[in-house]
Amino acid sequence: VQLVESGGGLVQPGGSLRLSCAASGFTFSSSAMGWFRQAPGKEREFVAAINWSGGRTYYTDSVKGRFTISRDNAKNTVYLQLNSLKAEDTAVYYCAADTAGWGIRSRPTDYEYWGQGTQVTVSS
Repeated sequence: VQLVESGGGLVQPGGSLRLSCAASGFTFSSSAMGWFRQAPGKEREFVAAINWSGGRTYYTDSVKGRFTISRDNAKNTVYLQLNSLKAEDTAVYYCAADTAGWGIRSRPTDYEYWGQGTQVTVSS
């Protein structure tokens, strides 16, 4: 199983980034996918999740209206569009796979597979 994130980088406040996560080694099209983030000295926190079809999404309150999760099952890829970025969004962003098929969930322990993470830094 592999989850490979890309698209992180340094961006000014108010800017945008698009993160991608390419998946392989499991049945992506029947798995819920999530994005989490971890800032230095803090616990890993839930950001967004999407169900197997892309028809349902769920966001933590701090990113609602700014971030958008989406997926392309033909490409085995999940995306996270980050808009109106703030300094407090700075963190390592991880994608994760929940193959249980119980809908979309927000606890890290619900996800079996994890990527290596991509750094997002928001700074002027």
